[in-house]
Amino acid sequence: MSATRLLSPVPGTVLPLTDVPDPVFAQAMVGPGVAIEPDRTGRQDVVAPCAGTIGALHPHAFAVETIDGRAVLVHVGIDTVTLAGLGFDVHVERGQRVHAGERVLTWSPVDVAAAGLPTVCPVVALQGAPGSLEQIAAEGDHVTAGQVLLEWTAG
Repeated sequence: MSATRLLSPVPGTVLPLTDVPDPVFAQAMVGPGVAIEPDRTGRQDVVAPCAGTIGALHPHAFAVETIDGRAVLVHVGIDTVTLAGLGFDVHVERGQRVHAGERVLTWSPVDVAAAGLPTVCPVVALQGAPGSLEQIAAEGDHVTAGQVLLEWTAG
């Protein structure tokens, strides 16, 4: 398999997954990755981290399945499923092909924070092998949406 570059879905600060206030992500139960603490701005787009087909799709989370069988999960905030889609606009359909950096969702981290929920956004290589990701953007770096975060090289 060739390397897959994973882009930041939102603008913000790079954090380790261990900082995510949810054990499923913090303990890398679904796979390795990083998290982005998004800029606290009004409405912002959430973009596809890589090219592929939209697999799972919810107002608060989505997965992109790549042509070589990998899947990347983007979860927009934590416990945001409790908002039942309120404040989230979905711009794609399940099964739709997307390009890396293409708009998938729009949301407001300000509104999510006002609802008392964490705004951090995990980006996870689903079922990825430990050590299969090379971190390109360092923890603490500020990234823009569409900037390279990780390179998924194996597994």
